[in-house]
Amino acid sequence: MTKKLAKIKYLPNNFQIIETGDYVLCAVSGKKISLDNLNYWNVDLQEPYYSYVEACEKRELLEKK
Repeated sequence: MTKKLAKIKYLPNNFQIIETGDYVLCAVSGKKISLDNLNYWNVDLQEPYYSYVEACEKRELLEKK
């Protein structure tokens, strides 16, 4: 990984790279996510998540509002 942050547009079943990079940051934990390992995101919020754990945390947080 060359440590360049990518800019991504999150789509329902895929994502589009807007600006080339190697990773994105998890919206919940701040962990780096290699684009090869990017599996969880929210299309409406345009946010990536490190794993299903962070995705569930965000979902629970949103449900409390």
